[in-house]
Amino acid sequence: MPTPKTAKPAPLPLDDDKTVELADMFKMLGDPSRLRIVTATLAGPRAVGEIAATLGLSVSLVSHHLRLLRATRLVSPERRGKQVFYRVHDAHVARVIADMIAHVNEDAE
Repeated sequence: MPTPKTAKPAPLPLDDDKTVELADMFKMLGDPSRLRIVTATLAGPRAVGEIAATLGLSVSLVSHHLRLLRATRLVSPERRGKQVFYRVHDAHVARVIADMIAHVNEDAE
């Protein structure tokens, strides 16, 4: 097994409840449509219709996925008048997604 290029500090311990919560987050990101929805929100808040049109999905499907993603705190809603915009929940989520995108885009060594 190759050695990592950079040493990282040891992760903080997780209790059983937090372990389940983290596993649920990864499960949410395991669905390609939900992952695409989260990545669509990385650049800033986007309306449901805009996300649906960009990804070629129905508004109802995107809304369904957004409910699940909100429940696991991967995206957050932002109301502007009658319209709701969604953004990645916080910098932690954005960093994890961006790092994993960079990882899969790396050339194989």
